Amino acid sequence: MTKPVRNVLYIMCDQLRRDYLSCYGHPHLHTPNIDRLAAAGVRFSRAYTQGTICGPSRMSAYTGRYVSSHQVAWNAVPLPLDELTIGDYLRPAGIRTALVGKTHATPNSDAQQRLAMAPDSVQAQQLNEVGFEAYFRHDGLFPDDPVFDGKREGAPYTHYLRGLGYAGKNPWHDWANAAAGENGEILSGWKMRHSHLPARVPEQHSETVYTTDRAIDFIGEQGEQPWCLHLSYIKPHWPYIAPAPYHALYGAEQVLPAVQPAQISDHPVYAAFRQHEESRNFSREEVRLNVIPTYMGLIKQVDDQLGRLFDYLQSNGRWDDTLIVFTSDHGDFLGDHYLGEKEFLLEQAVGVPLIVRDPRPAADITRGTVDDRLAETIDALPTFLEALGLPAADHRLEGRSLVPLLHGATPNWRKYAIAEYDYAFQAPARERLAQPIDRCRMYMVRSERFKYLAYDGYRPQLFDLQNDPQELHDLGVDPAYSAVREEHQGYLFDWLRGLKRRTTISNQEIDVRGQRFRYGEPEEEKMVPIGVW
Repeated sequence: MTKPVRNVLYIMCDQLRRDYLSCYGHPHLHTPNIDRLAAAGVRFSRAYTQGTICGPSRMSAYTGRYVSSHQVAWNAVPLPLDELTIGDYLRPAGIRTALVGKTHATPNSDAQQRLAMAPDSVQAQQLNEVGFEAYFRHDGLFPDDPVFDGKREGAPYTHYLRGLGYAGKNPWHDWANAAAGENGEILSGWKMRHSHLPARVPEQHSETVYTTDRAIDFIGEQGEQPWCLHLSYIKPHWPYIAPAPYHALYGAEQVLPAVQPAQISDHPVYAAFRQHEESRNFSREEVRLNVIPTYMGLIKQVDDQLGRLFDYLQSNGRWDDTLIVFTSDHGDFLGDHYLGEKEFLLEQAVGVPLIVRDPRPAADITRGTVDDRLAETIDALPTFLEALGLPAADHRLEGRSLVPLLHGATPNWRKYAIAEYDYAFQAPARERLAQPIDRCRMYMVRSERFKYLAYDGYRPQLFDLQNDPQELHDLGVDPAYSAVREEHQGYLFDWLRGLKRRTTISNQEIDVRGQRFRYGEPEEEKMVPIGVW
């Protein structure tokens, strides 16, 4: 039997497209340290997020369950109190489970009040942090709005910057995510026209460096205590602004041409999303040429910092006993398909990098390989449990452990991957389509060859990813593909039926009870032959 790993390092970037890494084929953006991890582990070429914005996607990662199951349909939606997360599975086994960086978790204050839970209790704090010990939480993205004042003032990065002399009400914005004008004025990083300028803060004080420092601090403090660290970088998520020299490493000549179909689909939901302000902005070439080099620079900075971290792990022996998973929560359209941001279920948004390094000898057979099987964000937690030698929780978890794949096995694998999005929260698209709030769902079914997109109240879309990997030709109404559409609609219904709603009793306990109670079966010695009655 393979000995369990001791530690888990779960690295997540925010809004990182998988095709913006050199190991995934980007011709200009070289990421040697992420490539180094891929060379030491397995790179999954077809991994998918379950939700294309931060909150839903991350809650799927932390619970191992689909969005329809954990119910966090959008940002700032709290997780139900009875959902278990990574820490709930690992802490009872004596594994310290900590966060450095972002989670986008929202406290379920209403439910806690109904249970008369003290807001400052240990139990409430664990629930507020979705099961993590918040060693250093940094969600950033605090606009100048009074509703965020408390969060901003309590943020460790705010205190760090002020301790270095960076003044102002919001140093996260005014220094780390803003540039300086010719007369010293603050040029907000929220405005993409400033993306080509360097951030006011020097690189050594930027949030990516500070986050890496805190991760190294945490690992160094553990000694022989087993741990799981979720290292969650806020970049390359907007504001698109980078510290020097990363703001100037790439130029317009290294920006790849936009993926834009010659004949734009007339699908109503797609058309509504193309009308969003961010989509209209990113459809302009001057915006893409100004923003994307900075997006690349932010990724390069993360890669350099991961090099520091990996060197540290190798120097203190933790490289040899730590399972490392690298991924992102979702992608970024960057003008592809005339879209900005990440909400629509095309490849640029739903496709995420996934690299897994298992340090054990059993994984030597797959080191440096590429696995083309369909993987999902929800596979991380079951992988952690199996690698750590902990119970599988099959009655709750909807993902699948990747450990057999890492060890060279060929199990019966999934036929399709699923992603979801609820655009009820996006008033512009919903109102433009005149859709009721409860009828704004879209689903992706990604099979080996095809991608099927289903919508409430609208026709589906279908793409042949084998012959059309850029999703330029919508086959949603092509009569030649009616059987394929019907097949994928069947997959969607099969998935919906298979969601795990019975979460309060394990499969093992059900089996024991079933063996104990067999109604209607008399004891053998009391059986009466047929006809005697």
